Amino acid sequence: MGKAGHAMTVDEKTTDPAITKANPGPVGNSANRFFQALTRKRFQRVGMPVIGLVIALLAFFILGRLLQNIAFDDVLAAITQIPGTSILLALIFTTISFAAVAAYDVVAVDTIAPGKIPRRISLMAGAAGYAISNALGFSLVTGGALRYRVYAAEGINLADIGRIIGTSWFAIWFAFAIMIAIAMVADPTGVPWLSSVHPAVDVTAGLAVLGAIAALVIWLSRGERTLSLGRMSVRLPSSNGALVQIGAGLVDVAAAAATLYVLLPSGSVSSFAVFVLVYVVAVMLGIISHSPGGVGAFEATVIAGLGLGQNPDAIAALVAYRVIYTVLPFLVAVAALVVSEVLRRRERLSAPAKAVARVMEPLIPPLSAGIAFLGAIILLISSLTPDLSNRVDVLANYLPLPILELSHLAASFVAVALLIVARGLAKRLRRAWVVGLVLFSSGAVFALAKGLDWEEALILSMLAAVLWLFRDSFYRRPLDRGLQLSWGWLASVSAIVFGSIFLGLFAFNDIEYSHDLWWEFAFDSDAPRFMRAAVLIGTVLLAALIHTLINQRGGRKSGYQAIPTEVPHIVAQARNTTAALALLGDKRFLMSTDGRGFVMYARSGGSLIAMGEPVGPEEQIGELAWAFHDLADRTGARTVFYEVGTEHLPLFLDMGLVALKLGEIARVDLTTFTLDGAKRQPLRYADRRADKEDLVFEIVPKDKVLSIIPELEAVSDAWLAMKSGSEKRFSLGFFDPAFLAHFDMAVMRYHGEIVAFANLWRSGDRHEIAVDLMRHRPDASKIIMDALFAKIMVYAKGEGYHWFNLGAAPLSGLVNSRLASRWNRFGSFLYRRGRDFYHFDGLRSFKEKFGPVWTPHYLICPPGLDTPRSLLDVTTLVSGHPLELVRK
Repeated sequence: MGKAGHAMTVDEKTTDPAITKANPGPVGNSANRFFQALTRKRFQRVGMPVIGLVIALLAFFILGRLLQNIAFDDVLAAITQIPGTSILLALIFTTISFAAVAAYDVVAVDTIAPGKIPRRISLMAGAAGYAISNALGFSLVTGGALRYRVYAAEGINLADIGRIIGTSWFAIWFAFAIMIAIAMVADPTGVPWLSSVHPAVDVTAGLAVLGAIAALVIWLSRGERTLSLGRMSVRLPSSNGALVQIGAGLVDVAAAAATLYVLLPSGSVSSFAVFVLVYVVAVMLGIISHSPGGVGAFEATVIAGLGLGQNPDAIAALVAYRVIYTVLPFLVAVAALVVSEVLRRRERLSAPAKAVARVMEPLIPPLSAGIAFLGAIILLISSLTPDLSNRVDVLANYLPLPILELSHLAASFVAVALLIVARGLAKRLRRAWVVGLVLFSSGAVFALAKGLDWEEALILSMLAAVLWLFRDSFYRRPLDRGLQLSWGWLASVSAIVFGSIFLGLFAFNDIEYSHDLWWEFAFDSDAPRFMRAAVLIGTVLLAALIHTLINQRGGRKSGYQAIPTEVPHIVAQARNTTAALALLGDKRFLMSTDGRGFVMYARSGGSLIAMGEPVGPEEQIGELAWAFHDLADRTGARTVFYEVGTEHLPLFLDMGLVALKLGEIARVDLTTFTLDGAKRQPLRYADRRADKEDLVFEIVPKDKVLSIIPELEAVSDAWLAMKSGSEKRFSLGFFDPAFLAHFDMAVMRYHGEIVAFANLWRSGDRHEIAVDLMRHRPDASKIIMDALFAKIMVYAKGEGYHWFNLGAAPLSGLVNSRLASRWNRFGSFLYRRGRDFYHFDGLRSFKEKFGPVWTPHYLICPPGLDTPRSLLDVTTLVSGHPLELVRK
């Protein structure tokens, strides 16, 4: 990809075919790993959301069957009858549960990164992260992703963040296992789903689990332990740390379960042990499903496992549990960030408080997405359940029926729109923030107009005010792409929509269906309004699905990009010959304020990719690089610099980016170059053989290039046909008359007919000369490329150029060691396979005969999980599609 392709299209053609057939060795293993990683990535991106959605839909179906004999009004009445003491106890247990969750992170951070993060920050990261992820659902913003944002902002590296998150998950899943084991031992006869199994089997299995965990703790007490998974190692906590985490996990799960237990009516559960087992299984299924907080899957499991389907008081308890354990902690997190933001704006925060506010700022986007979800759910429930008849009667005196009907449909549309816009809020998009404010405001108006629902209007207005307060966090403006909805996000939105429709069906299950209901319009016709709203909501959701299918991120975008008038002059003065790529017409430009420098770039996937370093005066390089980094951040993209040298590496490292070595650039020192000597014998042979075969070398000035374009095109088409390939883009020149007319052309003629050519890139101060496209006819002499190279070098030396740029040798200079960077190895594999069209095997040995000086070049990209994404985006931009990495 890049400069390698310029001179390096060479020979591929002249290298020994046996070289390209070499045993794949480690590269073959890398290919297998790549196929596996690609399959896993696709399954995680599409398969897991689909599985989660299927579980959620199945759960709603089961709920419908279980609740078919319960009236919606009975559940509403039961909610008002929940004792105040039960609610108070539920609040206390919720507080205990979230305090235990916060303890996970404190122990994990003290174990993995001791002293790097203050405990108050890890406490808040654990509690606030869980409150947000518990409300939004694990498919949208997991607790791990939120912790990554907070801890990465504090300078913790990806490996340690992964270990912290893994250690926290160790606690919760071990707590799940212990609670299930205790339940099997304490009440083996009452365990649901295992009634056909002898109680002794339950007890034995439970004791075996408890014994295994006890053995693990004893093993940890005998010294520092490390768990190795492949090349990744995780430092395990000490026995004391493990006991603290397991204890925190047990307190968390037990307190969470107790929150629901105290809300359930007395006598509805046979034993607390059995209840905890059912609760743990319900939580696990909720995690797998893609509905926020596991709603639907959790309720269906609890109701089916405990046999609560005929008890409206138990259903009311589940509703209250959702409000207390899911919604209330989320609102507390919102309130905490609101207070922090208000005080920050008034500059009343102490230094420690300012540090906390700075660290917590990454939580604002997902929190705002949660606000949008909350507003959407409120509108959906309101639109799909019966209105209060007395309020509708009041409206009937002031509003015509069509206004009420349209407001009802409009409120439904706003609800689904909020679910979609929430994705943009999570990505800090400015337009999503503006649209969110409009939707909240219009939703409040429609809530009043459809049923005089002033409570909903007040809540939506308050949420709009919170969103307004967070306005500084939404500054990104995408360049050319609309909002992309991931499959996980669509699955979560679908789960919410289907759950809301299920609630409507439950509310109107006493209404007998009739085709006439669709056309019934009256102030008291709640069921027909529900039916029409459900169709509108489903239609909008289907439209979002179709839009996602059509507009999935594919290969590079074609189309000419206008080249600013200053660019050709800057290219002509540039010290680096790769600046000529600016004239391809496939890039955008970020110009310096005085018009003397630029960054050329393109968008691919989620990355903004600059081709090489900024071009212009040395004093502007840093300013342009930082301006590009800021542009990428404001547009919600990853910052990537593709093919940069060593001179400005500290500049990019200061941006918090990492450097992946792509290979080495070969440059020939023309001041000492000669065809004489034993090492140059192959070049002398090619040069003399060309003369004997009547091959004539000629430099065609750029102002005459258009006159020979038909001949050049015939050679190029034949060369492409021979290679069974197509033109690349971005980091490579391609055959385009307008592009080639910018450069002098070196040609080889046979009896007056052009049989080979190469366009010449020249630096402005004769510092360097390079070739871009090098193509020949299939029936040309075997030595034609070597001869063309030799004659160009002799010509360039005579013109006074210092360096001849042979381009890159991909993978050259990379360390093939098990201790090498994982991402560096993976990136090298992608780079090599992404350029299969040019066959790099043996390329270094080909260039060695010119006696070059080798210098490394790099891909600059964000660290952590963004590294492989950046690599795929770059490959997609150059090759057209990631799958071309593995195509033969």
